[in-house]
Amino acid sequence: MISTSHDKGRKRVLGIGIIVGMLLAATIVATIEPHQHSPNQNERQENDTIAAHDTIYKYGLPIEMFAVKHDTIRPRQTLAEVLTGYGLSAGKVFALTRCPDSIFDVRKVRAGRPCALLTDKDSMALPRYFIYEASAKEYVVLHLDNDSVSRGVHPSEWHAKALRGTIESSLWNAMTDNQASPHLAVQLSQIFGWTIDFFGIQQGDEFRLIYEQEYVDHKALTNFNIRGASFRTADSTYYAIPFVQDGEELYYNEMGNSLEGAFLKAPLDYYRISSRFTNNRYHPVLKRYRAHHGVDYAAPTGTPVYAIGSGKVIDKGFQANGGGNYVKIRHNSTYTTTYMHLSRFAKGLKVGDAVAQKEVIGYVGSTGLSTGPHLDFRVYENGKPVNPLTIKSQPKKPISQENKEAFDALCDSTLSCLQRL
Repeated sequence: MISTSHDKGRKRVLGIGIIVGMLLAATIVATIEPHQHSPNQNERQENDTIAAHDTIYKYGLPIEMFAVKHDTIRPRQTLAEVLTGYGLSAGKVFALTRCPDSIFDVRKVRAGRPCALLTDKDSMALPRYFIYEASAKEYVVLHLDNDSVSRGVHPSEWHAKALRGTIESSLWNAMTDNQASPHLAVQLSQIFGWTIDFFGIQQGDEFRLIYEQEYVDHKALTNFNIRGASFRTADSTYYAIPFVQDGEELYYNEMGNSLEGAFLKAPLDYYRISSRFTNNRYHPVLKRYRAHHGVDYAAPTGTPVYAIGSGKVIDKGFQANGGGNYVKIRHNSTYTTTYMHLSRFAKGLKVGDAVAQKEVIGYVGSTGLSTGPHLDFRVYENGKPVNPLTIKSQPKKPISQENKEAFDALCDSTLSCLQRL
């Protein structure tokens, strides 16, 4: 299915019906073109004449009017150096690089990003625009004739897709084995993050997905809308159906219960467990056995660490002979969590701050007594350490009675589609 550019956050409950209809007809990965009537000969001639004179726009400009020189930002190259290299005067470069940071922060020009210089075809010596591709979707236009700066967004399309796969080694590898973006693995682990321990999935586990992926200029982006999912592990199958209730889109299971709970299953996205909760672990630094009342998540330095639930920061500091940089959060009168060996804290985080579920509080590191980058995560119930992998999570509000009929209809069609993949 191709739909014209639209906001990823737009709620499209009825859109799943179109996707389900296509997939129930045995189309596994489909592109749906808008319906058009068949034009008669006069209409075709008129359309051909109009098309011949259509102006092609790119960056919001009639691109055919300009000679375009494409380039790439080189390592350690500043915007001023790029513009000077194109022959712009020092005064003009100074004026262009003084634009407000809210429009374009020139200090954040990144190596490897595409850029382009647009010059009038009628006057090759007169450069008119400089384009910096800030991301796959966003670009910045420097208007060289009046020293102004503007931002723009490339038009995008959303393609409907479906996928079924089996775990052989990891969810990430299963996605690539099925010619799908491995970033889907992260999104799937986030959707089921309250119900499935993705660090404990096994060979033979199966997933099924109905989703949309965003494209710009026929290039796939890592932006997805999951319109339905299932994950079978051991003897259980878990479902995820998106539904808008009280103005908020959440994922629900087939019973209408929200998949989002009071606590996340893990405080970071999709990395492996290197050490589990135990009363007798051999410490790699101290070279002796002692209790390890937490779970170690091995992950690269700098990986974001989340608060598993909303709460208040009650302690933050450094233990040279222990947890290194650590943060402690009280979630309620029962539960407290601690995050240790952080490389650094989230900017501005301080004791007394209220934090939201999945808010970044720090980044994985190897400070304190540590042999490599990892997160030592601990949970305390009424002051007593408990296994983080076994704590129960209370779900958010289920589907209300007034929304039950609409949800049941969506659920039935989604599950039927998933089962037929």
